[in-house]
Amino acid sequence: MADKFTFDLVSPERRLASVQATAVIIPGADGDMTAMADHVPTITSLRPGILRVEGADGGDQAFLVTGGFADIAGPTATVLAEQAMPVAEVTDEIIEGLIAEATKKRDAAGEDSVDAAAKVVADLVAARDGLKAA
Repeated sequence: MADKFTFDLVSPERRLASVQATAVIIPGADGDMTAMADHVPTITSLRPGILRVEGADGGDQAFLVTGGFADIAGPTATVLAEQAMPVAEVTDEIIEGLIAEATKKRDAAGEDSVDAAAKVVADLVAARDGLKAA
């Protein structure tokens, strides 16, 4: 049996998960990463995407996150998300609203930050497409 660790997912509105997990697939700013028990201590920022939790009891979960930070330290991993919600709660209106908001910010961005704003839009579109494929 795979080793397990404690995983917590928290947004400003609520705690979404506090579970024993065997792996958590995190949409890191530099690419997806998988956190497992005894992972090297790491702090990373998140990009918009789907965070997947492989529960130690076999119950897998998936959440849409819009950004934030992950703190991985051996027996625990904590994600502090800007916004997060279970994939089951994500409606077309919600994801399209997030994309519209990000597009508005991209269009208003100055020359120095337009690339970063465009990446947020692209990441949200990719998350939407991933939700539809699931």
